[in-house]
Order: sequence, then structure tokens, then C-alpha cells
Amino acid sequence: MKQVQKRSKTRLEKAHISLRVNGEEVEVAFAPHKTLLEVLREDLRLTGTKHGCELGECGCCAVLVDGRPVLSCLALGVAVEGHDVTTIEGMADGMELHPLQQTFAELGAAQCGYCTPGILLTAKVLLEKVPRPSRDEIKEALAGNLCRCTGYIKIYEAVELAAARIAGEPAEPAKESIYGWE
Repeated sequence: MKQVQKRSKTRLEKAHISLRVNGEEVEVAFAPHKTLLEVLREDLRLTGTKHGCELGECGCCAVLVDGRPVLSCLALGVAVEGHDVTTIEGMADGMELHPLQQTFAELGAAQCGYCTPGILLTAKVLLEKVPRPSRDEIKEALAGNLCRCTGYIKIYEAVELAAARIAGEPAEPAKESIYGWE
């Protein structure tokens, strides 16, 4: 980190760190008091990660740090030096959506979409650890992600459908998921 000498007092002007973001090595300079959320959005221009409560209660700002979900509003940017950060922008493989992204789109699991980046990244970690989770395991894994629009059912169904597809099972959404109950 760069330090500036001023009238016999040393103060930190900018933090300079290197890290890996969405598979690319990056260097970034920022005020050392900034959260990871602010560094991602303001300094790296990765605006998919959302400002939510900024208290660690809603999960909108969840990103992956070394493959683990982290609430970026509670982590200082300087704390991720040398780490691997994945944001929603890094979830797809080029132009090919991740199966979770695809099922969320198919089922309408994202309505306003504000909570969706954090939910998708958290669900991705769940499916990597538990390839075929039960509904209760999905609920538990996503308990830290609040959604004010969907009522969660379509989110759970989208995670279940993605899990089946990732497992190689022929899986289509239930008719009720798309058209509602008759």
C-alpha cells in the first residue's frame, strides 16, 4: 500500500492490491476504507453485485471469494488481496449461461432481479457441494438471501431443475412452474 508523508504523520492514501476477478488477474487502487462491494462496483465497474442493506442481512451483495460465498458489503477490499473473487459477471462461460442462470430465466425465478446475483452465486456453491440437494437443503443454503418479489418457490424450483440438468438427467420444468395451477 502506498503511504504519503505529511507533516511528520504517515497516512494511507491508496491501497494497491492484486487479485483474480472472474478468472483474470487485476490490479486496483482505491481508498483503503472501501468495502469489497464498493471496489467491485466503483473501481472495477462490475455492477452486477448489488448494494442492498449494507448490513450483511439481505445477501444481495454476495460474491465468491476462493469459492465461498462472502457478503461483499462486510468485507474490506484490502482483505481480498491475492484471492480469487467471482461475481455474477463471471458465472457464465463466455456466451453460455450457467445452468442456474438458464433455469432462473426459464422459470421466471428472477422478477426485479435485484437479489438474483447473490442467490445465483450462493446456489452455485450449494450445487458444487451437494449435487442433488433436497428442498430443505436449498432453503437452508439460501436462507441468507432475501427476495421481496418471488415468494421463493420459483427460486427453489429453478435450483432443483438446474441440479437435475447438471447431473445429466433429462429435466424440464413442471407445467405448473410455467403456467401455474389449473
